[in-house]
Amino acid sequence: MNDIRRTMLWVVFGMSLVMLWDQWQVYNGRQTTFFPSPTPVVAASGAAPSTSGVPSAIPQATAVASSADIAKATGSAAPQSGMAAAVHEQVVVKTDVLKVTFDTEGGSVVRTEFLKHVDMADSSRNFVLLDDSKERVYLAQSGLIAANGGPALPTHKAVMTLAPGERELQDGSQTLELRFESADVGGVKLIKTYTLTRGSYAMTVKHEVVNVGNTPVVPQLYLQLVRDGNKPPGESSFYFTFTGPAVYTEAKKYQKVSFEDIEKNKVDVEKSATNGYVAMVQHYFASAWLLGDGIQRDLFLRTVDTNLYSVGMIAPLQELAPGARKTVETTLFAGPQEETILESLAPGLELVKDYGWLTILAKPLYWLLVQLHNVISNWGWSIIALVVLLKIAFYWLNAKAYASMAKMKAVNPKITEMRERLKADPQKMQMEMMRIYREEKVNPMGGCFPIMIQIPVFIALYWVLLSSVEMRNTPWLGWIQDLSSPDPLFILPVVMALTTVLQTSLNPAPPDPLQAKMMWFLPLAFSVMFFFFPAGLVLYWITNNVLSIAQQWFINTRMGVPPKFHFPKF
Repeated sequence: MNDIRRTMLWVVFGMSLVMLWDQWQVYNGRQTTFFPSPTPVVAASGAAPSTSGVPSAIPQATAVASSADIAKATGSAAPQSGMAAAVHEQVVVKTDVLKVTFDTEGGSVVRTEFLKHVDMADSSRNFVLLDDSKERVYLAQSGLIAANGGPALPTHKAVMTLAPGERELQDGSQTLELRFESADVGGVKLIKTYTLTRGSYAMTVKHEVVNVGNTPVVPQLYLQLVRDGNKPPGESSFYFTFTGPAVYTEAKKYQKVSFEDIEKNKVDVEKSATNGYVAMVQHYFASAWLLGDGIQRDLFLRTVDTNLYSVGMIAPLQELAPGARKTVETTLFAGPQEETILESLAPGLELVKDYGWLTILAKPLYWLLVQLHNVISNWGWSIIALVVLLKIAFYWLNAKAYASMAKMKAVNPKITEMRERLKADPQKMQMEMMRIYREEKVNPMGGCFPIMIQIPVFIALYWVLLSSVEMRNTPWLGWIQDLSSPDPLFILPVVMALTTVLQTSLNPAPPDPLQAKMMWFLPLAFSVMFFFFPAGLVLYWITNNVLSIAQQWFINTRMGVPPKFHFPKF
């Protein structure tokens, strides 16, 4: 009867783990594993969607502009150049790290290609983040709307004129500048000046608003990122990473919002602030609009169209008299999540590299990993060195745990004999077992607590390795040419499975045969998952397993308990 109960408890436990994993998928913006609904694709009537065809991504209502004003400003799909069929074009500029495509419709960024990061699905191509194609819509836009029901102003649909100039960063130059100027719309001109800097993924965007009319106007500057809800191409479901918009303010800190919550109108973020940023986040990369502190802004997230979402902010500007002008400097970041670079751009921007609730542990681990890499110059060996340092730091905790396990192993023959002798009297069996533990000074849980204390640290290290773009396309040795991708020959996962089996077999076998067999279920299932994990993560676990086996073997031998492998008898 007890065996049946234990079996049922193990089944419930296993199913609970599966359901927790499924809910974790949903929490990170993915579909449920069980009976998922098909993901809709962005509508594209035979051709790639264009920025002019993107429906309004401005919020339906804000504290400073009514929904009617916004609909009037951006509701039309026609360009706002003053001509019914004005022609717009795309212009490509290039720096040492970026190839950026701008559209003269709105002066928007419609494509960013990273020259130092290759595509995971096709290593012959560079990685593209922002894009405006049949497969993906991901755009950075800005424009003006009027407050209090004022006239239409230049939005991201206004066709602009690009000033002549260089289209490629020249040797010896540190910056490259592009200047877009709109026509007169509602008595206002908008001039956007992009400044791209050598070695940087951040572009300074100066918005100059000029009142060329005869009456005062009250413009508002909006900045937005528009993206489809599809997960990044080639992204594994085993990575558990977040894809979607995020908002940061000093008051509520970093808040990520799933596309599903936007669809269900379950968005609960700060609506107004004088600091912070808006961002679109995915594994390894992010984009963000940054606005200086002290400038009032209203934040929004909303559904634009089927499987199309936006996050942005609106900054009310002061009233402009005829002939007056107002300049607002912003920054558009679109690049890899390199922590030190993100920290230098804006407070809290490094949080787009999301370690979750273990950030307090993950950040110092990342710092230590970087310091090791500065010395070793190889990320694979740096991972091994970091695990070695952690095992040294936790040596005495591990020693206590393994010593407790060794004591348990020493008394196991007594426990086994007693269970066989008293198997007809479970109550007496439990009392006798506790007596043996008490006389032998053995704590059955003594091996668990020291290890449990370390679990958060090693989970934090897991997130560091999973989130660090430095691992992407980075070789270790021989056949491992990318620490962020699974081992192509499955050598590391096989070694991982073998070390897991050895480590589990060194632990004292539970006296109950059924428990002894079930003890193998989770380690073996865990090992199978590692066939789909990045090589860097597998390398980290192998190193941890090997060091744990070595320490356990040494402590058992020192305590006079010969190491013995306990394999299940299936």
